[in-house]
Amino acid sequence: MNPRHSQKIAFSVLTICGIIVVAPIFAILLLLLIKGLPAISLGFLFGTGGAAESIFPAIIGTICLVLVSILTAIPLGIAGAIYLNEFASDNKFTRIIRLSIVNLAGVPSVVYGLFGMGLFVIFLRFGTSILSGGLTLAFLILPVVITASEEALRTVPVSFREAAFALGATKIQTIRRIVLPNALPGILTGSILGISRAAGETAPILFTVAAFFLPRLPHSIFDQVMALPYHLYIISTQVPNTPEKYKYGTALVLVVLVFSLNIAAIIIRMQFRKTKKW
Repeated sequence: MNPRHSQKIAFSVLTICGIIVVAPIFAILLLLLIKGLPAISLGFLFGTGGAAESIFPAIIGTICLVLVSILTAIPLGIAGAIYLNEFASDNKFTRIIRLSIVNLAGVPSVVYGLFGMGLFVIFLRFGTSILSGGLTLAFLILPVVITASEEALRTVPVSFREAAFALGATKIQTIRRIVLPNALPGILTGSILGISRAAGETAPILFTVAAFFLPRLPHSIFDQVMALPYHLYIISTQVPNTPEKYKYGTALVLVVLVFSLNIAAIIIRMQFRKTKKW
C-alpha cells in the first residue's frame, strides 16, 4: 500500500477515535445546559431557603471542603515528592513507597470515606465536620499530588542542580530557588486537577461531613455542611417530586465548578511556561 494512503487511513482512524471520545462529553454538557439552565437564577445560586430550590449553602460547603483539602494535601504532597525525588536513594524501600502511592491512587473513594470516618470522626473525635471531610478528601488526592509533583521535579534538568552546586548553593537552597520554581507549572497543574476530582466526590463526604439540608452557613471547621455532590445525589434519589430542572441545575453548577478548576490549571500552566527559557 502507498505510504501516503496508509498515513491518511491512520489519521482518519485517529480522528474518528477522537470524535468518539469527545462526543459524549459535549452531549452531556448540552443535556445539562438544556435541562439545567431554566433553574439557574439568583435565588437558586444565592438563596438559603428550600432544600432543592437554592444551593448556596452547598456551594459554600463545597468550597470550604476544597480549601481544607488544598491546605492539607498540597504541602504534604510537595514535601513527599521532594523527598522521593531529591533526597531518597533508589532502593527497595523507596520503590515500595512509590508502588504504594500508585496503588493508593486507585483505591475506591468509598474506602477513603470509611477510613476518614474511622480516623477523623470517631478516633480523633472531630465529628462529622468540615475538618473531617476536608482531611478525608486531602488523603484521597494526596497520591495524585505526590505523583504529579514528582514528575514535575524530574523534568528539571540535572544540569540546573549541578550549576547551583558549583556556585556554592546548598541542597536546600538549590531546591528552593532552582528546582521548585522550574517545576511549579507541573506541580500546580497536577494539584489543581487532583483538587477538581475532590470537588466532585460523594462517597468520602457521605461518611464524614455532608448533610442533606442545612440552610445556615458554617461558622467553624467543626460544623457539618451541605456539599454539591451529596446534595445532587439526595435530590435525585431520595426526594420525590423534585422538579427535574433543579437536579440538572445542581449538576450544571457542579460541572462548571470542576471545569473552572481545570481551566485554571491550564491557564496557570501556560503562564508559567511562558517564563521558561529552556
